[in-house]
Amino acid sequence: MSFMPIWYDPLGLALGVALDRVLADPQSPAHPVAVFGRAAARLERVLYRDERARGVVHVVLCVGGATALGVLGQRAANPVARTVVTAVATWAVLGGTTLAREGAYLADALEHDDLERARARLPHLCGRDPSHLEAPELARATVESLAENTSDAVVAPLFWGAVAGVPGLLAYRAINTLDAMIGHHSPRYENFGWAAAKLDDVANYVPARLTGVLTVLTGPDPRQALAMLRRDGHRHPSPNAGRCEAAFAGALGVTLGGKNVYGERTENRPTMGEGPKPAVKDIRRAVRLTRAVGLAAAGTAVITAWALHRAFTR
Repeated sequence: MSFMPIWYDPLGLALGVALDRVLADPQSPAHPVAVFGRAAARLERVLYRDERARGVVHVVLCVGGATALGVLGQRAANPVARTVVTAVATWAVLGGTTLAREGAYLADALEHDDLERARARLPHLCGRDPSHLEAPELARATVESLAENTSDAVVAPLFWGAVAGVPGLLAYRAINTLDAMIGHHSPRYENFGWAAAKLDDVANYVPARLTGVLTVLTGPDPRQALAMLRRDGHRHPSPNAGRCEAAFAGALGVTLGGKNVYGERTENRPTMGEGPKPAVKDIRRAVRLTRAVGLAAAGTAVITAWALHRAFTR
């Protein structure tokens, strides 16, 4: 057994996490995720019909293309080159630093009673209509979005990178991006976006539950986080988001859930947790928890990747 095969993917993941911490997610049309999004939108214009079958074809082509690109990148013969490819791919798909910064931005706006600035920024985190939200509901939306996106933007890509390398990283980000683009309830995407939404549910099943466990382990109130994860994690209409939100609610000692407005659509979601609704002060606590879970996920991913490579290179 050679030493090289054991370290290059784990080191690549670690370097990618460090790059995300330093560079975050630049808002550039040249960013790989933005490029993928434009390509997926162009393909949608060619394929679109109000049919599930067309949506399946769209998802297969988009995710298959991203996965194939990952396979080609991972075949770099030089271990140093493969480490670099893994690091760049990890940086490209992670959004943890940007997520924490968005939460901190909203906290700052609300701490200065600048509702207009907070309302204008909330769409960077979630799709609900902020136009009539007051500070308490803006705080709740922010905490809920931080909880859910800790899985989507950090834990899930690291999980798939650890178990499936560069193809896993790129495939997951393709799936999650498609879900954000077309996997929601609307007249246009109810059928065409069905496959994207279902595949995203599958891809996030394990990572969401891992996020819940890491929240219990790193949060300020592990006992309550575990209790709420067990009691309320299944109550959310999403098969995955509830695990993250319930654990965050328990860890922070707040109650999440309630009425959410998405354009012309309103959802009344079950509550999760015990305690008051989130206040503005709870946003920075949620940001700290997001960062702690992300750090724990990074360490877990690096160790997992190392252990898998060791097992398969004996």
